[in-house]
Amino acid sequence: MMETVTFYTKKDCSLCEEAYALLKMLQHHYSFQIEVIDIYQDDALLLEYQLLIPAIRVKDMLITCEQMDLATLEKTLQQLVTPR
Repeated sequence: MMETVTFYTKKDCSLCEEAYALLKMLQHHYSFQIEVIDIYQDDALLLEYQLLIPAIRVKDMLITCEQMDLATLEKTLQQLVTPR
């Protein structure tokens, strides 16, 4: 079964676009699907993630905007997702 990476985002967010591009690039090396969630579609998510987006959840691991870089994403995926 393919792992799901949940990507919390909002419209018109340049940091979110960069993080999404990193995820798409890493999909060439790791087997996962991306579930994109706009936090403005759910008040609870907006409250929880407003200052943290872009945020990515893989299993129980959450990577927020403060940790969002290629090295951190790749290290997390290496630990939690099957390589291609």
